[in-house]
Amino acid sequence: MKKIILLLVFSSFSTAMMACDICGCGIGNNYIGILPDFTKHILGLRYRYNSLQTHLGEGGVPTYLTTSERYKTIELWSGWNIGEKFRIMASVPYSYNERSSQGINRFKQGIGDVNLSGYYELINTRKPVNSKLLVQSLWAGGSIKLPTGSYNPADKSGSTQSNNLFQLGTASIDYTLSAMYDLRLQDVGMNITANYKINTANKYHYTYGNKFGVNAQSYYKFRIRKHIMVAPNAGVQFEQSAKDIDDKISVDVSGGNLLLGTLGVETAYRKIAIGANWQTPLSQNLAMGFVKARDRFMLHISFIL
Repeated sequence: MKKIILLLVFSSFSTAMMACDICGCGIGNNYIGILPDFTKHILGLRYRYNSLQTHLGEGGVPTYLTTSERYKTIELWSGWNIGEKFRIMASVPYSYNERSSQGINRFKQGIGDVNLSGYYELINTRKPVNSKLLVQSLWAGGSIKLPTGSYNPADKSGSTQSNNLFQLGTASIDYTLSAMYDLRLQDVGMNITANYKINTANKYHYTYGNKFGVNAQSYYKFRIRKHIMVAPNAGVQFEQSAKDIDDKISVDVSGGNLLLGTLGVETAYRKIAIGANWQTPLSQNLAMGFVKARDRFMLHISFIL
């Protein structure tokens, strides 16, 4: 395999907007780190863990009403290349959600929202620079999220002082615009991605806030023997969400911004790639301080077909 690993974070925007897209007052975990390159078809599994605290008191202080929420998702995803410039991707999540408050535990599990996406390669250049190879690429595209996950309106409080996070899906059709720029000199590179998610109202007249996200990270590829690649990576990610709208009324406990530090490693051997990354909040202001995001974790295995 000529190129085992390439930083293609643009495909993170094809990630299904499941419960983890909702938790954190609409600040979604759509980051997936480094993906293996492929010429035709790829199939993979991702496991995500995301946790947060809700119903915090003034100044983010825990109270007897404070709730701990944990979101665990296994996601089946696949990608197909069409010619040299087009790529389509799809993902199907299965989520297990847990909420603990005042000694009472609640659980939800099931299929989340399926996501379909397409991308076009605008720039792809390769040229030698001082005996090293300089590679640039720019992809742009979009995705559509389908309302396949369960949404229970009874879990949404009628008050605009309560968040609406504990769902498997949003019950709405949503759209994402995205772009990715990657610059690599031989084995060291940097990647910048950006996306904007446009949410629509569901049949219960609830609209999750539109979301903007950008991340930047650096990476280095170590080649061990002939077919083994190890690529550590590190960076930052910023997410910002508008407030939700419930029947034309702004939801006070929603929206906000979050800055995360990311650290990961990817390994590949022939047509199998395994990787993991960890994200930790560096600063945050979610739902006016009444929601606090905690660490996130992702593990994946992919097969190039």
